[in-house]
Amino acid sequence: MLPEEVYKRRHYGTPQSVQLIIANFTVLTVAISIFAGGKHVNWFFWVLMGLLVIYNVLNIRKDREEYNRARIIAYVFSVLLMIALFLAIRLKV
Repeated sequence: MLPEEVYKRRHYGTPQSVQLIIANFTVLTVAISIFAGGKHVNWFFWVLMGLLVIYNVLNIRKDREEYNRARIIAYVFSVLLMIALFLAIRLKV
């Protein structure tokens, strides 16, 4: 049998906050390319963004102890970057 210490070890892999930011950018880029690439933004794009917001709120509430000041700043910066990405793609800059 394995010692009990093996089961108590914690794996410090990719933090949940980084996985959340990666998931946000992935969903946003796919949604923009499918639903907001033309002249008009499809209504389903906004539904998808609303679902993404709900997912973010639930994920942050679940892992609240992981979010320190630096990770909150990184998350807010990523949200601002996603807004800039949306505007840049829509305006074809």
